[in-house]
Amino acid sequence: MAELRQGRESQNRSVTERAKSWKPPQTLPDVSPRDGWAHRWIRTSIVGKMDNANVSARFREGWEPCKTEDYPELHVMVDRDSRFPGNIEIGGLLLCKAPVEIMDARSEYFRNEAKAQMLAVDNNLMKENDPRMPLFKESKSTVTFGGGKK
Repeated sequence: MAELRQGRESQNRSVTERAKSWKPPQTLPDVSPRDGWAHRWIRTSIVGKMDNANVSARFREGWEPCKTEDYPELHVMVDRDSRFPGNIEIGGLLLCKAPVEIMDARSEYFRNEAKAQMLAVDNNLMKENDPRMPLFKESKSTVTFGGGKK
């Protein structure tokens, strides 16, 4: 006797699908990468007080504010009392861009500064080292093969 089977159309994956979990939305929207540009959110105020020193320092580093018309994908409501009209500012943070070459040079500068500081700390520490009582004993082990008696 032949079995009665249901067709594949009747099997619906939506029935076995897990329920979608909810996540709170991000405070700041993601910026789509642009060739040759690095993006960063710069602090313009903290706890309602303007942070002019930070904004000025970042502008001197090479960051420049992003215009809202250049980023139509960012559908955001900018701050009402923004000191940067026509730019993207959310919650005291201003979206800025800078050429990648400048930011790579900046990163290299700070990497070299960190290396120099670590070298200075190591040299200062090793200056206090005494061979009779070393701060660090670097041990080296060697492995040799053969040479045994036959």
